[in-house]
Amino acid sequence: MTSSSETNMKGTFYGIGVGPGDPDLLTIKALRTLQNVAVICFTQLDDGKQSFALNVVQACLDVANPVFLAITIPSDDNVPVDPKTWSDAATEIARHIECSGDVAFITEGDPMLYSEFFQVLASVKAEVPGLVAEVIPGVSSVMAAAASSGMPLVTHGQRLTILPRVYGIDDLREAITNSDTTVLMEVNRDLMMALANLEKLGLTGKATYVRQASTSRENVVDDISRISDEDLDYFSLLIIRR
Repeated sequence: MTSSSETNMKGTFYGIGVGPGDPDLLTIKALRTLQNVAVICFTQLDDGKQSFALNVVQACLDVANPVFLAITIPSDDNVPVDPKTWSDAATEIARHIECSGDVAFITEGDPMLYSEFFQVLASVKAEVPGLVAEVIPGVSSVMAAAASSGMPLVTHGQRLTILPRVYGIDDLREAITNSDTTVLMEVNRDLMMALANLEKLGLTGKATYVRQASTSRENVVDDISRISDEDLDYFSLLIIRR
């Protein structure tokens, strides 16, 4: 067991949600914490594109001078992250925490919804006994997309299902049958092929596509038959209301 004096000598590990893309949607607590931590770490896809989460917060750090720690992961969702990636990152994070430096792991949306934060947290806990960790919630893309669509997700005891992806019409049918509103994240070609059968599900005109909610590239489409492959985006989702 770690004594309080030992724990207080170490830094804190923060999981911070930076929201859906608009820096103005950063919470006050998230902003204050980011401006005071010694290290900011984030996942970086191996396709060379800048981290979405880092892009959100960078303009807010003009006074702060943190160390940036990138954790490179595959851009292909079908390729699993090598466990060594998390353990190597945890070793570096632990080094800063043990030297009384606070470290923040930033993630788009909220750390508690489809985020890599808990893979990192588990690895850091293995490196730092008695780790002090704190989660700072963020505005999820689901909430931002609902706001952009102008319609509530659910009301008065209705059921809501949120899925990371759908692989075919059967998955889509099951989700929709059991929910009043279904949110499908990361809209891809497989999903669009399933949506070609939307009329069979009796949902024509009941689906809204939202790309990059809250950003300058936001696009809200109520007629999903107009969506082409070029419109598809990793940071997009579909809201289907029965």
